[in-house]
Amino acid sequence: MRIALFSDIHANLPALEACFKSIEEQKPDAIYCLGDLVGYNIWPNEVINEIRKRSIPTIAGNYDQGIGLLSDECGCAYKTEAEKDMGKISISYTNHLVKPDERKYLRTLPLHIKVEFQLNNDKLSLLLVHGSPRKINEYLFEDREEKSLYRIMEQADADIMCFGHTHKPYHRILPTEQTENLHYRHAVNIGSVGKPKDNNPKGCYVILTINVDSSTRNKDAVQVEFVRFEYDVEKAAKAVEDSPLPNEYADMLRKGH
Repeated sequence: MRIALFSDIHANLPALEACFKSIEEQKPDAIYCLGDLVGYNIWPNEVINEIRKRSIPTIAGNYDQGIGLLSDECGCAYKTEAEKDMGKISISYTNHLVKPDERKYLRTLPLHIKVEFQLNNDKLSLLLVHGSPRKINEYLFEDREEKSLYRIMEQADADIMCFGHTHKPYHRILPTEQTENLHYRHAVNIGSVGKPKDNNPKGCYVILTINVDSSTRNKDAVQVEFVRFEYDVEKAAKAVEDSPLPNEYADMLRKGH
């Protein structure tokens, strides 16, 4: 089974359209969206409706949750006062743009999706979250201590955990410490479609492959492919510059940070 997973579109319609075109070429068996449809650009309603019309199972991101509740907080961990000020403009403008029906849709999104496979003698549990199983806006960066990341997955009963929020893709394979009962868990950050932060302006999504030989005792039994795709970055950046949003967001799109 080949599963396409994407996240963190952040109202970037040109990126989402290019993402869908790339995913269609992959011909996956299933597609999931891990949230943050809105914020930081001018097309929140269009992004929401592109996902709705395809009936893609979608979970809430922290930004979706904030806008769905008509809040002035997005749950974002801005580090400086300047970033906080820009963030206030973004959430205020997004609240202004999002229509009632689209806001209602955001409020219906679940926090988690869990899928269990029984392909052989091993049960394989796939957990989809936005930040972490514990908190919608928890950042699970690549340098997270292995024991901590493994414990989070173990407590959530997740053999494979896919998430976004940091906008930085990675795949870590985490073995249990008990060698006599070896159990591998896969932590997969699927990156960002519309606001990459890994110094690569190309959008990113994941193709996850699970097959009949997949087992928790085989670290190579789950394949993770990061797909990078080009889109009209300049169109998305110019849209920011022509809006009330801070121009800094346009520069971030061009530089991928």
